[in-house]
Amino acid sequence: MIRFVNEHRDRFGVELICQVLRPAVRGFFTSRGYRAAVGRAPSARQLQDDLLVPEIARLHAENYGVYGRRKMHALMRRQGWDIGRVQTERLMRLAGVRGVRKSKRVFTTRSDTTTVLPSDLVNRRFTAPAPRRLWVCDVTYVATWSGFAYVEFVTDVYSRRIVGWNVAATLRSEILPMQALDMAAWNAGGRLDGLIHHADHGSNYTAMVYTERIVELGAVPSTGTVGDCLLTG
Repeated sequence: MIRFVNEHRDRFGVELICQVLRPAVRGFFTSRGYRAAVGRAPSARQLQDDLLVPEIARLHAENYGVYGRRKMHALMRRQGWDIGRVQTERLMRLAGVRGVRKSKRVFTTRSDTTTVLPSDLVNRRFTAPAPRRLWVCDVTYVATWSGFAYVEFVTDVYSRRIVGWNVAATLRSEILPMQALDMAAWNAGGRLDGLIHHADHGSNYTAMVYTERIVELGAVPSTGTVGDCLLTG
């Protein structure tokens, strides 16, 4: 609390800060008490904090900013510091650092119940007599420092080769899957007459703008069930 007052007293003044914070601070927090505390020599705990906080900040940065309390505590012990877990957590708060938390589950398949879906022309028979007869499409995601990136793949069932792909920050039909489909079509020479395009019930695959593009290229759309990886290879 003394540190907070020191950082803001030039802007707000000691009297006003103490008056505002008094109801939220344990004990009798007054401007007189603040000045008395400032005049005292630093405690052993304060001296240790001043030594350990920069060290924790340095080690946290050197380990890509991902260490939480447990890993940081173990690292500090390996560095020779006699420090407990609770103390480590408190010092990490003072240093303004924290571990990376597990992200929430990301859904890559969102079905649109109002859309009339294409029939399932594959029925789990993932075989093809020749190239460019059956393509399956699927999307996954990758966690990055700036957020999630979605990755779309178009795979030729006959060769098991990825013939088209795209990476984007959105699942929108005209951006993620369509650009992967256009790449695959370009690699195939532009026309996909007689080819079956198979995907799940995700709205990014069943959107009109996407299914119209499939038909425009000469292919036939086919859909399996929502989020069933077996149906897309």
